[in-house]
Amino acid sequence: MKDLSQLEKLKPFAQDRSFTEKFMLVKRVNKERLAKMVTKSCCVDFDPDMIFDVQVKRIHEYKRQLLNVLHVIHLYIRILQGETHGMHPRCVLIGGKAAPGYHTAKLIIKLVNNVAAVVNRDPRVRNWLRVAFFPDYRVTAMEVICPGTDLSEQISTAGKEASGTGNMKFMMSGAVTIGTLDGANIEIRDAVGADNYFLFGMDASEVELARVNYDPNYVIAHDERLMQVMHLLESGHFNLFEAGLFKPIVDAIRSATDPWMTAADFHSYVEAQQRVSETFQDTSRWSRISVLNTASSGFFSSDRTIAEYRDQIWMKNKK
Repeated sequence: MKDLSQLEKLKPFAQDRSFTEKFMLVKRVNKERLAKMVTKSCCVDFDPDMIFDVQVKRIHEYKRQLLNVLHVIHLYIRILQGETHGMHPRCVLIGGKAAPGYHTAKLIIKLVNNVAAVVNRDPRVRNWLRVAFFPDYRVTAMEVICPGTDLSEQISTAGKEASGTGNMKFMMSGAVTIGTLDGANIEIRDAVGADNYFLFGMDASEVELARVNYDPNYVIAHDERLMQVMHLLESGHFNLFEAGLFKPIVDAIRSATDPWMTAADFHSYVEAQQRVSETFQDTSRWSRISVLNTASSGFFSSDRTIAEYRDQIWMKNKK
């Protein structure tokens, strides 16, 4: 089997309960394998019954690992307040490397680790949320992470991602995408269908329009959930013995010149994540979506791309 377009033939089986059950059993085994690796590398126990929510890629502001962390803090607050209606327990895994001189990226890594430490040691939260930062993210780790992932985080600011490939690998392994209309996400959504993709946030044209009069402080003040998250972040809750450590991150979120529009997309992101939780609890629907992601992924094969180059460019020029 070398022609990945043949994966299209799996689509009818998305309605076959016997097939989807076997498909998700394979996913379960891969989640257990990933859980073991996380325990060994991060000293955090992941429960395969939870949603495995994963974002692994280069640490950069435009890829918005920060938005992911803000959502984790939001879930943490909800759990402490007893507002778990419609929520499904989840394990959040973030991994990646920062460029040597990229101070903000390194500070985001520090924030992920600090938030994880607070969340993981709180017994009130343990049954609902666990967080880990994967150290030394690399290809061999991705070989375990990718097939064990339920939810693929592709949340870059629309208009900033040229075209990543990690999202394609996750899709092929049956992970469901939550993402913006950015880069290859657009083609992934087209391939799998809008109903099988968790879309959120502004598109590229809306981002440019919003920049003109962007006021993140107004956005925060009029979003109770984001206001609570920012209060906890600004109060030093995640850096009790490191005063002011995350002030640059807070200032960046509150800046009218924030090019990544983190605050602007928070509300939409939280709503999409709630849809993820509700859908995951519908086992048959989630299984169907997972199978359709794998079945629709053949389009992204490099063989197909090179064949098109050959036929449409090289051979045409030769003539």
